[in-house]
Amino acid sequence: MGHSDDARDDTVSALAHQPSEAAYDHRWAADLRSSIRCSAVLLGLLLGIDRAAGSFTLWRGALWATLAVLLFLVLFPSRVAAGEGWLASRGLLRERRVRTDHLVSVRCLNGVGQRLVLRDTFGGRLEIDPRVLIANPPVWHRLDEDARVSATRGSLTCGTSALLRLSKQIDRETALTVFKVSGLG
Repeated sequence: MGHSDDARDDTVSALAHQPSEAAYDHRWAADLRSSIRCSAVLLGLLLGIDRAAGSFTLWRGALWATLAVLLFLVLFPSRVAAGEGWLASRGLLRERRVRTDHLVSVRCLNGVGQRLVLRDTFGGRLEIDPRVLIANPPVWHRLDEDARVSATRGSLTCGTSALLRLSKQIDRETALTVFKVSGLG
């Protein structure tokens, strides 16, 4: 009889020590399909215009295909994932990762496209689009929790205001989504 209680306690203990699952950007596949479509449309338009003008050659077709591939490479979305203590962004050639529980700085770069730049105590650096965090609350939740750990440890010396602004923006977007879904907005 004591064995069943021991087995249950061992199972509960094992489950309690398992690492939490990673959160992924759920829009990544749609963004990938969109970049493929844009590249294919460009290729189709260039080939169609060239053919209609009567100037299509094999070399020009290869040039248009090269331009379409270059557009795809520019538009290829990074796949963002977050787990307990880390945030990663995988591009075509490599993955960048930071320890979010050891953040040193978080900066928001404004320009043509807004970017969030995270740095950790181990020299890791990661740039991501804040819209990924806005569209994926589980990824944001992981980052926010770990950034609080960094701030508590004292390693996060620069960037709490950027995280606060982002948090307010995410709260605003979440509230708007709730209002739209409930029919109030």
